[in-house]
Amino acid sequence: MKPRILVADDEPDILASVEYGLGAEGFEVDCVADGEAALETALAGAYDVVVLDVLMPKLSGMEVCRRLRQSSIVPIVMVTAKDAEVDRVLGLEVGADDYVTKPFSMAELASRLRSILRRREFERAPHPSLLLEVGSLSLDFARHEVNVEGESVELTPSEFKLLALLARQPGRVFTRRQLMEHLWDSPYIGDTRACDAHISNLRQKIERDGARPARIVTLRQVGYKLVAG
Repeated sequence: MKPRILVADDEPDILASVEYGLGAEGFEVDCVADGEAALETALAGAYDVVVLDVLMPKLSGMEVCRRLRQSSIVPIVMVTAKDAEVDRVLGLEVGADDYVTKPFSMAELASRLRSILRRREFERAPHPSLLLEVGSLSLDFARHEVNVEGESVELTPSEFKLLALLARQPGRVFTRRQLMEHLWDSPYIGDTRACDAHISNLRQKIERDGARPARIVTLRQVGYKLVAG
């Protein structure tokens, strides 16, 4: 079965080229031209990845992403302008999993989508140890569930993958580059502030106080580690 991709952009030429290009790469592509249609279609359909342009009429890509994250963990890729670093970080903060910058090549977009799909397959695949515990935090790989102090916590695919890496080696310090290379299955990591955005989102969900984290600890100038908390 072909992976289903929803692409939202208000530029007809871009939609046409993406629909054709991704179709040639083996994806099933649906296209919409504004934010309201993107939100409605994403919530109604079973998509494997949603691709959102930041600037769209009716609802911005950021707002669509934020609203989707209230009820869905579908992977989201944001499309931003080349010089819009703030947009890229904000997109990750509201729950996006990855981003591409305009102008992008079809090969780059297809590569990012395949990376996300491989990540989802890995998360769904059986693991030798299906349950991993670090203090009062537990990860169930078979169900793709996280519990903190007995309470279920819903993570996006990217958040789950990052937390799983940290949890497999508690106490080990991972650099931002190592975390992003693991997340994107690629040596290209872009802006390392993207890592900080994902970690910040994780902390809001698994820490008692996101402003004073006790589980995901920062080592200044180095990176992050997970400790029992």
